[in-house]
Amino acid sequence: MEDVRKFIVFTLKNQSYGVDVSQVHSIERLQKVTEVPRTASFIKGVIYLRGNTIPVIDLRERLWIGQTDTTDESRFLIVEIKGMQVGLLVDAANEVLDIGAEAIEPPPEMIAGVEARYLEGVAKLKEELLILLDLEHILDMEEVQEVKQAIN
Repeated sequence: MEDVRKFIVFTLKNQSYGVDVSQVHSIERLQKVTEVPRTASFIKGVIYLRGNTIPVIDLRERLWIGQTDTTDESRFLIVEIKGMQVGLLVDAANEVLDIGAEAIEPPPEMIAGVEARYLEGVAKLKEELLILLDLEHILDMEEVQEVKQAIN
């Protein structure tokens, strides 16, 4: 039996990315972000969602590919990173895809301007390449502490 995984597909700067569906709690429409002073520029602030204070990270800015221009299509992906819920600001969340293990290749050193340390791999789909992010490496321990301080 073929090993198939589910990925949430979203876009950043006209490029498709994916994260394992098991790491995504929900996809939310944008809401007002309360800024938190003295944090890294990619930490946009916090939102209050279903009784939880959740830090928001501009994923484009975190991956060094520009800042997100919010539109009606923009979304927060509420994900789990190192045991903490974080909202990732993305241009749009598109679909859920089943991807067979044979379609996933190891990441190149850099693709679409994103460094390999943030990547799990690349999936070759019929129409395009899907860049698969490794959320556990999106933040290093120092940045995790900074994000935790933003919500405390």
